[in-house]
Amino acid sequence: MISASLVKELREQTGAGMMDCKKALSECDGNIEAAIDWLREKGIAKAGKKESRIAAEGLADIFVKGNKAVMIEINAETDFVTKNDEFKDLIKTVGETILNSDAKTLEEANNLPCKEGTIKDLVVAKTAKIGEKLDFRRLAVIEKKDDENFGTYLHMGGKIAVVSIIKGANSEVAKDVAMQAAAMKPRYVFKEDVPENEIAREREVLKEQAMNEGKPADIAEKMVDGRLNKFFKEICLSLQAFIKDGDIDVTKYVTNNGGELIACTSFVVGEGIEKRQENFAEEVMSQIGN
Repeated sequence: MISASLVKELREQTGAGMMDCKKALSECDGNIEAAIDWLREKGIAKAGKKESRIAAEGLADIFVKGNKAVMIEINAETDFVTKNDEFKDLIKTVGETILNSDAKTLEEANNLPCKEGTIKDLVVAKTAKIGEKLDFRRLAVIEKKDDENFGTYLHMGGKIAVVSIIKGANSEVAKDVAMQAAAMKPRYVFKEDVPENEIAREREVLKEQAMNEGKPADIAEKMVDGRLNKFFKEICLSLQAFIKDGDIDVTKYVTNNGGELIACTSFVVGEGIEKRQENFAEEVMSQIGN
């Protein structure tokens, strides 16, 4: 019987996960030194020690089969890794495994079986082999109906990934919409998607701006309505001026081609991750001081 305190001690020494530590101790009859070696041989201890490092680079990719699309983002510490065949193989394996499964969430995806045990095990193994912290950050499973079309677009080799759904029209129209989303980075698809508190906050800011311009309150209110419409046209995909024809918006472009915009999902790699700011001069000086 492996005690919880022994598992805790091994975890603190190696940085490996609790289940990995328990398995290592079981394999080594409770011998902690042998378990450390077992974890090192498997590459798990090495991977675990990278947990505190920041992975904000990486790639997103899209996998499609029939009426189902899977979009994933896997992060690394540096952009160099994205050109590594091991990393590209990881992206492909993870995406195709999810596409051929019923997984909907990140937790379900991480537990899917693959050639290294599970997807989670594969990420750990690749972390050890590549030598950088890797993080399977997120996925989106997107489904459409038979009378709808996917539009897929990868920008800069996978720094931005977009999947749009258009009812009717064709896949080329849907791809144009996906390209629009990649280029203009709308925060929402439709005006109705914008949260009420965000609208209220923007309205207050716009009213203050108008009042500061010396406009009376009633005129300021009218100005706010006009400026709020401009705000919606900037942040909502359906209302944005179409990049290939600025005289019409995205909705008009789609309807002109016999279609209807249904949905759009975008991943921008590293979005929302606080990237480490390194001062190399300070780092060199600190090394000299040692």
